Amino acid sequence: MTTTHTESAPAAATAPAASPSLIATLAGHYYTDPGIFRQEQEKIFERLWFCAVRSADLGKPGAFRTVRIGRESVLITRNRAGELRAFLNICRHRGAQLCTEESGEVRRNLQCPYHAWTYDLDGRLVAAPNLQKMPDIDRGERSLVTVPLREWLGYAWVCLADEPPSFEDTVIGAAVERLGDAACLDRYRTEGLALGKRLTYDVRANWKLIIENFMECYHCGTIHPELTEVLPEFADGFAAQYYVGHGAAFSEEATGFTVDGTEGFGRLPGIEDTQDRRYYAITVRPQVFVNLVPDHVIVHRMFPMAPDRTVVECDWLYLPEVVDSGADLSKSVELFHRVNTQDFDACERTQPAMSSRAYRTGGVLVPSEHHIGAFHHWVTDCLGETGAGTARRGASAEDRDPA
Repeated sequence: MTTTHTESAPAAATAPAASPSLIATLAGHYYTDPGIFRQEQEKIFERLWFCAVRSADLGKPGAFRTVRIGRESVLITRNRAGELRAFLNICRHRGAQLCTEESGEVRRNLQCPYHAWTYDLDGRLVAAPNLQKMPDIDRGERSLVTVPLREWLGYAWVCLADEPPSFEDTVIGAAVERLGDAACLDRYRTEGLALGKRLTYDVRANWKLIIENFMECYHCGTIHPELTEVLPEFADGFAAQYYVGHGAAFSEEATGFTVDGTEGFGRLPGIEDTQDRRYYAITVRPQVFVNLVPDHVIVHRMFPMAPDRTVVECDWLYLPEVVDSGADLSKSVELFHRVNTQDFDACERTQPAMSSRAYRTGGVLVPSEHHIGAFHHWVTDCLGETGAGTARRGASAEDRDPA
């Protein structure tokens, strides 16, 4: 339920009447209220497909990684057959956390550090102290709780819902909605690329502010000088997601997607001529950004930790031969690292204002940000709110149905 604010706001803090050009945003408490964040954990992150780990991070049987998804700790490991498996990271005996480290490797089994209940890499209970004296125990019933897992783009996606939504519709469908068809993304063959660089950012801002920032480029001419040198149309405020299939063109002076516009690496072999010298961006709700350029792919995964804290893990992916050659990736990495830093600084500057009386009823979106309005509707729909009357006070019916 939306937190109700009964105190009256001063006139200056009241949202202005909507004009035909402006769209009302979510109210400020959507970015600060712990109760709303708990609802988001339950109804968004624990019900939708969540991109958890890069498959190659679990290189051999026994490798594992723990990931926080919503309110749950999820354990992802590779079994003896080389297949990825995901479980709730909870021992079925007394509920102790099975693996307490973020990542690691076991030889054959997973053992609870509390009472030594032991599970194989497929989650089956195989041993426990005095288990032989309890012959009535059904080991299958006491196996770890399995979490559905799919691999796509070289990453493991998991879903905590009892009945997961269609992966094709909600995840792959995001690429189709953005690019026009899944083949446009398939040509980058992301699952066969190698990790060239990974940076982790601890951002003191709500996850929705980060999503909103990524979706628009109204700010690009102000805070992204390096990016707009390479992608000059971004200086005009139109995002890469401006319309289906659109990819921002490189400037005539830029020979590569690098911090100074100098040449990068050889074009990925699968992409078509129409995709060369262009940048494409995809948002896969609720927590993934995919950035496509001719010679590499950049993947952001967000891990919402609190109403005002989000950890973002960013991977730069290249052809294996580029990484194996020891090529200098610094100019290639530096461009989007600067974009990330500039964006996250902006989000952190915005977060404190979400609790201000000036933002009590929210702000506004300009026409080029209309798709953020659609994102806000998606959030309130996921939370089971029919209007966004409280969330989007002042928006007309026409405003709330952007083209």
